[in-house]
Amino acid sequence: MSGNTFGKLFTVTTFGESHGPAIGCVIDGCPPGMALSEADIQPELDRRKPGTSRHVTQRQEPDTVQILSGVYQGVTTGTPIALLIPNEDQRSKDYGNIAESFRPGHADYTYWHKYGVRDPRGGGRSSARLTAPVVGAAAIAKKWLQQQYGTVFTGCMSQLGDIEVPFQGWEHVRNNPFFAASGDAALIARMEAAMDELRRAGDSIGARIDVVARNVPVGLGQPIYDKLDADIAYAMMGINAVKGIEIGAGFGAVTQKGSEHGDELMPQGFVGNNSGGMLGGISTGQDITVSIAIKPTSSIRTPRRSIDKEGNPVMVETFGRHDPCVGIRATPIAEAMLALVLMDHALMRRAQCGDVQVATPDIARGLS
Repeated sequence: MSGNTFGKLFTVTTFGESHGPAIGCVIDGCPPGMALSEADIQPELDRRKPGTSRHVTQRQEPDTVQILSGVYQGVTTGTPIALLIPNEDQRSKDYGNIAESFRPGHADYTYWHKYGVRDPRGGGRSSARLTAPVVGAAAIAKKWLQQQYGTVFTGCMSQLGDIEVPFQGWEHVRNNPFFAASGDAALIARMEAAMDELRRAGDSIGARIDVVARNVPVGLGQPIYDKLDADIAYAMMGINAVKGIEIGAGFGAVTQKGSEHGDELMPQGFVGNNSGGMLGGISTGQDITVSIAIKPTSSIRTPRRSIDKEGNPVMVETFGRHDPCVGIRATPIAEAMLALVLMDHALMRRAQCGDVQVATPDIARGLS
């Protein structure tokens, strides 16, 4: 199997399976001289880990990270950084009934036909469990970008199924189990009730996640084939269960006129940010804004029609511990992938042009 490495200069290669002894990654290209310890990485893993509320999988994984290499006397050496996250709460017997059949909507069918063998325990490599080492790697990228340019990443859930979540402020995100930027207690209670009903019914639902990067240097990205927005789209579609992505106005641009969509420029900065912080594939210094659509979880208890390896019709019911909405834990993952893309492009920009400049506050905010 190829395709386990992400990035060009700041590369992340993941390894392991959902129910193996451990998962992890090797990070190559991290600049030397940055103070780094497990304490810099663990908080991001804690945001993503399972078992944090009744609305997500109850698999109890502490996701305790270990740095195995690439750090000496508390600072990065520039050599590969290996991260290891032990698996401690596997329950492989839950997957015995699907070892010979395929879950509708899951990668079971395609893995079997491509490789002739698959690991049915929790989905093996196709499990969202493998996003944990990616989040760990991105914690390193986030720290470097923050120190160099003041870049910060924030994300939130803006829709759960048909429940839209109006944005009320980033300070609310950490105060509810959905990463919702809302302080509306009645709305959060409605979301909780919807999740409780889904769990009782043995079904699942999708979600929309918004992620923003602020204080982004101007000039990241290459014209034509290495556009920053193209790489962001590639990264987001690499997240498990993502079926759609919008940058800036996204599909809303379909109904906009050119006089509305094109962000006007004034001496003080851009008037709007329909572009999502990129023009011609190059960052403008404005906030980079991305939204992703997460499909409903494929592993559900509701019986579904499928076939076995011999092509015979079967009914598939998935047992085990699963998220009724994988989007609930997707916010830190989306932030992570955006951070990895910006880290990679920042290093490419530095290699070509030396130090990069951060836009003035007015440019970065826009005037709208």
